[in-house]
Amino acid sequence: MEMTYYEEPARKIPVIDTVDVLVAGSGPAGFSAAVCAARQGARVMLVEALGAVGGIATSGMMSHFTGSVRSEFYEELLGRMMEKRRFPDEKAPRVTIDPEQLKQIELDMLKEAGVRLRLYTFVSGAIAQDGAMRGVILESKSGREAVMAKIVIDATGDGDVAARAGVPFSLGREEDHLMQPVTIMFKVAGVDTDRAVFPGSFETTVETDKGELQALAKEKLPFPAGHVLLYRTTLPGVVTLNMTNAIGIDGTSADDLTRGEVICRSQMEAIVNFLREYAPGYENCYQIGSASLLGVRETRHFKGEYTLTREDVLSCARFDDWVVREARFNFDVHNLTGASLDKTGAQKYFPRDNQYEIPYRCLIPQGIDNLLLAGRCISGTHMAHSNYRVMPMCVAMGEAAGYAAALAVRRNVSVRSVDAHDIQALLTQGEK
Repeated sequence: MEMTYYEEPARKIPVIDTVDVLVAGSGPAGFSAAVCAARQGARVMLVEALGAVGGIATSGMMSHFTGSVRSEFYEELLGRMMEKRRFPDEKAPRVTIDPEQLKQIELDMLKEAGVRLRLYTFVSGAIAQDGAMRGVILESKSGREAVMAKIVIDATGDGDVAARAGVPFSLGREEDHLMQPVTIMFKVAGVDTDRAVFPGSFETTVETDKGELQALAKEKLPFPAGHVLLYRTTLPGVVTLNMTNAIGIDGTSADDLTRGEVICRSQMEAIVNFLREYAPGYENCYQIGSASLLGVRETRHFKGEYTLTREDVLSCARFDDWVVREARFNFDVHNLTGASLDKTGAQKYFPRDNQYEIPYRCLIPQGIDNLLLAGRCISGTHMAHSNYRVMPMCVAMGEAAGYAAALAVRRNVSVRSVDAHDIQALLTQGEK
């Protein structure tokens, strides 16, 4: 079908604010960037499309922070989560998330830092001039508006700002542009957690009276669902499920996001019935809630000043301009064409001593200045991305981006001119 067009008349857009640092997206990376920049004295505005901060950690109802990283800000966040935990449970790890509590924790931290927060607002355009970012275009109930900024941090996950600014990127896996499947997390209650099983990886097998649980899921659940991932929560009798699955979804397409939402929700009843029938401890479970944000694992990979690779991860790469350190996870590649783990992924048998670094150059996109990437949209290959896309590393990337932006503003220089060693000094200030 041939595309038709409507020519929009030119109009003036009100500039509602001028700030030092504009952060787009309040997920783990964006939230961290905003707080850290503001704590360094920058005037910061954080823009979020949803009605809550936290992104996939909160609106996405994520079960826990997975993987690990050395980051003072991440440790502070975990500490605040533990302080607020309502039902202390030694069996629920420290990294277990209570999404409702985390929403308030993050709002409190943003307020303490003096961040101007704008919810229910979508960043729809980039304002660039003379090869540098100057601000963004917003769309909301308030209409079409502009915010001017010295530095913009793109923490949208999909890199919406960078894409609109013309930064080169590729979608998904290099050879075919397929992307990892999407998921809607949801919770069940009524679980006998003393007897319940908690397979935490695709490679975790569970023998039951009726057969091996992962094999049963592949046989009984509607394709492309077909694996069992169950996680403890901080609440009695409540378990978080990472079991819905939709493949062939492009997270940069509204039509595809809609299709992914419909597919994942259509699987939930069958998943609950499956657990009641086959999973020990889940005989009386029932659904009590689901995420309001579709979990998109992979979309755009931007071209930065350096592209992190699979080999960098496996070789435990070190960089003079590191801004993320002691990053550790596995190649968490969900099956791009079905359920469970992709043949290229590795979890249970991945080397556990792999600690690598991410250089500042991965956060600096090519072709434009005063724009920083933070989160899963940084410059990296499909395989490297499957490792660094997890939330602790995104928090650390945001922490670094926030400090870098604040330094650039304070010194009135471009983000490219910020010395990574000065960022490192801020990242390690609590260690002295």
